[in-house]
Amino acid sequence: MSLFSQLIITLVAVKFFYIMYLETFATASKTTGRVFKLNKQELNHPTVQTLLKNQGVYNGLLGVALLYGAYFSSAPKEISALLLIYILLVAAYGSLTSDKMILLKQGGLAFVGLITLLL
Repeated sequence: MSLFSQLIITLVAVKFFYIMYLETFATASKTTGRVFKLNKQELNHPTVQTLLKNQGVYNGLLGVALLYGAYFSSAPKEISALLLIYILLVAAYGSLTSDKMILLKQGGLAFVGLITLLL
């Protein structure tokens, strides 16, 4: 795996760690509300808090898996490509069901990372 691929995958992981931060630790912040298009009342609802925190753990573990694939796996290209394809599929689903911009925001850098692995 090239150093450039590792860099892009690391940036994708950092993005998922940031999403985890918003969902798990800054659940009721203005930034979280803006990013997820939720008002303060919705953000403070206990069910929404629980859902966001659980989703945040998922995103954080995805970041860890990306770093594992890029730096520690015995099959870094395969593991990384699989994770990036997964991210693209989730982003595509999100763009169909929630907000079309999710495909670009969540999947854009993952797409670039996947291309770097395939070249």
